[in-house]
Amino acid sequence: MSKPKIIIAGGGLAGSLMAVYMAKRGCEVHVYERRPDMRREDISAGKSINLALSTRGIRALERAGLKDAVLANAIPMKGRMMHDEQGNLSYQPYGKEGQHINSVSRGGLNQHLLELADENPDVHLYFNQKCLDVDLDKGEATFEDESGAENTVSADWIIGGDGAFSAVRIRMMKTGRFDYSQDYLDHGYKELTITPTADGEFALDPNCLHIWPRGEYMLIALPNPDKTFTCTLFFPFEGENSFDTLTEAEDVIKFFNTHFADAVPLMPTLVEDFFENPTGSLVTVRCYPWVRGKAALIGDACHAVVPFYGQGMNCAFEDCVVLDECLDEFLPDWDKAMDEYQKRRKTNADAIADLALQNFIEMRDLVGDADFLKQKEVEHELCERYPQLFKSQYEMTTFTNMPYREALEHGAENTRLVKKIIENGWDSRMEDEEFMTNILKNE
Repeated sequence: MSKPKIIIAGGGLAGSLMAVYMAKRGCEVHVYERRPDMRREDISAGKSINLALSTRGIRALERAGLKDAVLANAIPMKGRMMHDEQGNLSYQPYGKEGQHINSVSRGGLNQHLLELADENPDVHLYFNQKCLDVDLDKGEATFEDESGAENTVSADWIIGGDGAFSAVRIRMMKTGRFDYSQDYLDHGYKELTITPTADGEFALDPNCLHIWPRGEYMLIALPNPDKTFTCTLFFPFEGENSFDTLTEAEDVIKFFNTHFADAVPLMPTLVEDFFENPTGSLVTVRCYPWVRGKAALIGDACHAVVPFYGQGMNCAFEDCVVLDECLDEFLPDWDKAMDEYQKRRKTNADAIADLALQNFIEMRDLVGDADFLKQKEVEHELCERYPQLFKSQYEMTTFTNMPYREALEHGAENTRLVKKIIENGWDSRMEDEEFMTNILKNE
C-alpha cells in the first residue's frame, strides 16, 4: 500500500510538530511555509512574545523525542515578580515547590522542530510558499513561490497549521454552516529588551516572570539564555496613554521614567526598540468545524488566543497530541479520527481562550491588589498543605494535562472556596488538618 500523503500548510510550531508525528506513523509529509527558512534567516526579531513552556507542551515534545533538548536551553520561572511604580518588589510562586514554567525562544524551538522533521526522509519542506487556495473536497492546495509561480498539489489530507490568519480556514469560511469570530483587544504589544549587566549577568532575577502592572497597561519580562530579558509592553492603541500618543523619543523616555522607572536603566536600547520593532495586535479566534472535506485545522488557525496564560503554544501542541491519539485510536478510518479530534478539542480551546482573557485582567490590574494577594497567599497554602484535596486554577491549567474545560470550571469553584475561607476567617486555622479537610471535602 502507498503511504498516506499529508500536506501541512504552515511550518511554524504546530505545523512542524505535526509533521514529525505524521512522519513517525509512516506518512509522506509535505510542509509548505510562507516565510523563509528560519534556520538560515533571522525573521523573528520584534515579532513574537517569548514562550512559556509548561506541562502540556512538554508532554507533546516528549512524544516527539525533543523534551530534553528543548529543556536544556530553557530557563525555569518559579513565579511572578511584581514591580510597583516605586520599584518595590513582591513575589508570587506559580505553584508548589518544584513547579515552574519554562522560558523558551520561539525561534529556537521552531528550529529544533524543523530540524527534527527534516531528518526524516518522508518529510519535505518548502519555504517562501504562500497558500492561495484549497479545494477541500479534492484535497488540493495551490501555493505561490517568491517568483510568482503557482503550483497545485494534492494529498489525502491537508492540515492547516498556518496561524491566526490561516488560508486553509479562510477557504473553510466560504462554505456553509461554518461558525467564525475574531475579537481584538484594544491593546497591542511591543517588544523591548533588558540587556545584561556590565559584568555579563542577568539584570533581574532570571527565575521569575517579571511584571510591571499598571492598570490599563503593563510591562512583562522573560529571561533568555544570553542573559537578556525579552520585554513586552502591552499598551492601548488609543487614548491618553497609548501607542497613538508616544510618537517622539522624549515622550517614550518621560512615560517610562514615570511608570517603569526601575526598568529604564536596564534598557539602553529602549527608544530604538520602541520605534524600530513592530506593534503587534492581540486577537482571539474561535471557529467550528475544524474539519471540512479532506482538510483539518490545528493551533492558531482554529483557536488563536491572547498570550496572558502562557498557553497558546502549549494548547497548539496539545492539538497535535490529541490528533495523533485519535489517529492511533481510529485508523484506518481517517474521517472518524479527524471528527473525534475536533469534538475533543473545541470545548477545551474555548475554555483556554476564556482563561487567557481572564488572566489579562489579573496580570494587568490585580497582581498589586492587597485582597487579591491575600487570596493568592491562601490558595498557595492550600495547594502546599492539601495537594490531594485542592488545586488552584493556575495549577490545573499549567501543571497538569487536565482538559482546559475542567480546569476552568473546577478552578472557578476553588477560587470561590478560597474567598469563602478568607471571609469566614478559616485561613487562621490552616494548620488544623481535620478542620480544613472537612471544609475542602464538603465544598
